[in-house]
Amino acid sequence: MNNFQQTISNEVSIQGRGLHTGQIANITLKPAPTNSGICFKRIDLEGHPVVEAKCDFVTKSERSTTIEKNGVKLVTIEHLLAALTGLQIDNVLVEIDSEEVPIMDGSAKPFVGLIHKAGILRQDAVRDIFNLKSNLVLEDPETGSKIIAMPSDTFKVTVMVDYKSQIVGPQHATLEHIDQFEDEISKCRTFVFFHELEKLYNAGLIKGGDVDNAIVMVDKMPSQAEIDNLSSLFGRNDVVVKSEGYLNNLELYYQNEPARHKLLDIIGDLTLIGMPINAHIIATYPGHKINTDFAKLLKQKIKESKTKVAAPEYDPNKEPIFDIHEIQKMLPHRYPFLLVDKVVELTDEFVIGVKNVTANENYFPGHFPDNHVMPGVLQIEAMAQCGGMLALRSIEDTTLYDVYFLKIDKAKFKRKVVPGDTLVMKVELMSPIRRGIVEMKGTIFVGNQIATEAEMMATIIKKQK
Repeated sequence: MNNFQQTISNEVSIQGRGLHTGQIANITLKPAPTNSGICFKRIDLEGHPVVEAKCDFVTKSERSTTIEKNGVKLVTIEHLLAALTGLQIDNVLVEIDSEEVPIMDGSAKPFVGLIHKAGILRQDAVRDIFNLKSNLVLEDPETGSKIIAMPSDTFKVTVMVDYKSQIVGPQHATLEHIDQFEDEISKCRTFVFFHELEKLYNAGLIKGGDVDNAIVMVDKMPSQAEIDNLSSLFGRNDVVVKSEGYLNNLELYYQNEPARHKLLDIIGDLTLIGMPINAHIIATYPGHKINTDFAKLLKQKIKESKTKVAAPEYDPNKEPIFDIHEIQKMLPHRYPFLLVDKVVELTDEFVIGVKNVTANENYFPGHFPDNHVMPGVLQIEAMAQCGGMLALRSIEDTTLYDVYFLKIDKAKFKRKVVPGDTLVMKVELMSPIRRGIVEMKGTIFVGNQIATEAEMMATIIKKQK
């Protein structure tokens, strides 16, 4: 994926008919500033209201994806969104004079061409890419649809479908890298079965449907009356069904074009998360409802990751920055009050230290002897000693200076610390060190849980001879 955000260089327009409303729509793509995302502006409505392309606004997902905000609706947005994501466009304003994005030929290819015509502009802001850390699963027992997201270094999608039809049997499609979207996925068209058409039309859908903007699959030879009725609905006299297969003897771009189009839909619907992701998406029998529900689930996961303090990554196999012997050269503490076993990371802004708690700690015989719990004051002391290592980083000869506590504030104990726990302590500067005064925030993690946190102030003082 690109590391920097992108928009388009110039505004560009296209016209077409909406698949479901049948209305002619004019859309204009315009460059947008960094961090603005993808937004739709309804220029046919008073005040030109704007609706952001976010899964929070999804209201319908039958045969297409609809978003709505304050009564302002946008229908069939998924193919345009797929084109924008496929070309890694982060910020764009879409002006539209109708409620439905035109269907064009039923694929994302016309929109891809439109974006290339506008030109792609790299912006100064870095892309915020979400890296999935654990598996995420959503299943719909009623339809059998299922989507799994697994951690991955890139964005990948795998789709499996089976329509139980002699025309479209089991199929799968895979996108290994987003750069493959334009050549391998973008031109794959939407599709429908012949026997579904009249029902969809009577439900108020596909009013703009045509044999030129969808693949119509015929898995059972219709009667002439059914063909005539369809011709009437489409307003055409050239509808031909010679045998089972595809209406008007249409040729597919790929044998698995239906599966590839489902993959296209997933990319478009997941654009509603609002940011790019690194994950491997595996979808079985996907549809717009489970796609957009999964987008909401991913967005919630992203929200949780941003509000939750992430535990530092600690690899016990990696050589420490300072082992216990090197720590003793810097700190004056000794048994039983040396509470840092090793330092695994040290920068100008923070330090990460490790303390392994065992049942042999000298305080356990007298502190909850029948239910060992590490005293909270010693947890604070352990963080303070880590902070001392950070404070002394700027000192050339650490043997000439000591670090003393001045203040403890906002101390919180959120989890018991017991024998067998490994404390991973992160202590970071809250402000630059001035005149020997050190303001720090410390956090102790046990696994991925916060055990203890506190704000501390200390002073660096030269030892007296």
